[in-house]
Amino acid sequence: LLFPAMGGAFLAAGGWPGWSNLLLLVVTGGLSAAGASAINQSLERDLDGKMQRTRGRPLAHRNQTHGGQADASRCVIVAGGLMIGLPSLAVLPFNPELTVWLLLGATIYIGIYTLWLKRRTPLNIVIGGAAGSAAVLSGSAAAGHWNEPGALLLALLVFVWTPTHFWSLAIAYRDDYARGGFPMLPVQIRSRAAALWVLVHTTGAAFIGLGLATRPVLGWLFLITVIVAAVGLMVLNLRLIALPSRTRALVLFHGSNTYLAVVLLAICVDTLLV
Repeated sequence: LLFPAMGGAFLAAGGWPGWSNLLLLVVTGGLSAAGASAINQSLERDLDGKMQRTRGRPLAHRNQTHGGQADASRCVIVAGGLMIGLPSLAVLPFNPELTVWLLLGATIYIGIYTLWLKRRTPLNIVIGGAAGSAAVLSGSAAAGHWNEPGALLLALLVFVWTPTHFWSLAIAYRDDYARGGFPMLPVQIRSRAAALWVLVHTTGAAFIGLGLATRPVLGWLFLITVIVAAVGLMVLNLRLIALPSRTRALVLFHGSNTYLAVVLLAICVDTLLV
């Protein structure tokens, strides 16, 4: 979440956003993201314990070995809330836009995604991806221009990219998510059909990445980089459609991480060069 936020900051600043703005973003965004993650894992500690992939998480493990420990869970929720609220409110007097995006990102992740959607609908991660978009806009807010068009495009890219990232993981851990009781799309439909839906988002993210290349603060280096990264991600997605195996799903999952990291790194580098 911090890396996309930095991408938003570099786009909003049209280059180097300044050490003070980056420090402000890292501290407030890092604390808020960590607090939201802690609350998420506290609320889902019972279901995490049912899944092979997540049963080793500290709260899930404690829940299994210490019979629940409700008091400890409440402490985690309070601490997580303070990690979100205190830094967000601290910046309110001089950067209310940053406060809004920090609080909105945490609210989407905890309230909308974790509590409302995740256990109810296969579209959970589609809407929950807006939390990542809020992170991007917290970065542009920290740089003093939250609604810079390039930052808005990057926020849209993260939103569209998120299902590629999570659904490829859910294809790999299809049985695990079924045991946990999460109605992820790959649990509801066949793996090949899920891979086709992933391709919709992969294609969308690729085109939005190309749209980013039209921004004046980005040049040929970004365009070439994003084309190569998009082609690589598309190839991995098509291979998964051809053979929807766990191995290929995990390759696409890691490839989606690489794609976003490459795009964000290219943004940071290219805005400094143009």
